[in-house]
Order: sequence, then structure tokens, then C-alpha cells
Amino acid sequence: MDLRKLKTLIDLVSESNVSELEITEAEGKVRIVKGPVGAPVAMAAPVMVAAPVPAPASFAPAAPDAASASAEASAPSGHVVKSPMVGTFYTSSSPDSKPFVQVGSVVKEGETICIIEAMKILNEIEADKSGTVSRILVDNGQAVEYGQPMFLIE
Repeated sequence: MDLRKLKTLIDLVSESNVSELEITEAEGKVRIVKGPVGAPVAMAAPVMVAAPVPAPASFAPAAPDAASASAEASAPSGHVVKSPMVGTFYTSSSPDSKPFVQVGSVVKEGETICIIEAMKILNEIEADKSGTVSRILVDNGQAVEYGQPMFLIE
């Protein structure tokens, strides 16, 4: 089946009240199922990560107290909302729209806080905890990895 035709079918299903569409052609069979609105989209993709190369031993003595103090100062406080997938982070549904949330916004659990575009599909990401957004850790249009911290909610 032609990729353009498949994309058109997906768009038609997403914009209609149809929850499932199955088409059989000589080339094969395609089944498109629309999940509930706001349901998280799970995508499985193998991720290869290179093992870090250990740094050469340093001859200068390190100050453990200063290092632990700076680590504690940089550790985020509050609930961290992490990316559920790899994709591109967007703060609003379109470039002309206002952001879903800003620093200081009060959010409820289940409220949309951003969009992650993955494979040309816009996935609404919901807050998994109620509270106030204290920090946004990702810039609009930035690529995010699975498990990457995006928001701090207090």
C-alpha cells in the first residue's frame, strides 16, 4: 500500500468518530485502531547507548565535600515528569498557540502539559501529578530521549 494512502487513512480515522478501520488489498492487510483520547501512545524501539569511557586517573586530590555539596545543590526538588518516548518536545499544539503550561502554572493530574512528536504523530503528554510547575527543563523544539526529565512539579 502506498505510504501517502496509508497516511491519508490514518488522518481520516483520527479526525472521525471511527475507532477502527481494516482494509484488505491484494498487497496486504492494514488495520488502524484509534485509542481513547489522551491515552498514552507506547512505542517500542531499540535504543543503543555507547558505554562511557572511563576518564584517566587524576593526580590532583579531589575535594569530596565540595563535589557532594554541588551535586545536592543541582539535584531537582519536587516531582520530575519524564519523557515517555523519544521525539521532539513542543510546549503548545501549534506555533501560534499559547503554551500548555509555564513556570508557575498549576496543573492537575491528567492535564496536558506538552506534546511530543514521534514519527509524525503528535502525542499529548499529561501531568502524572497535581501541583505547580516550578521548572521546565526542555526547550521548545528540542529532541527528548525516553526517561529524560522535562518538568519539575512541586
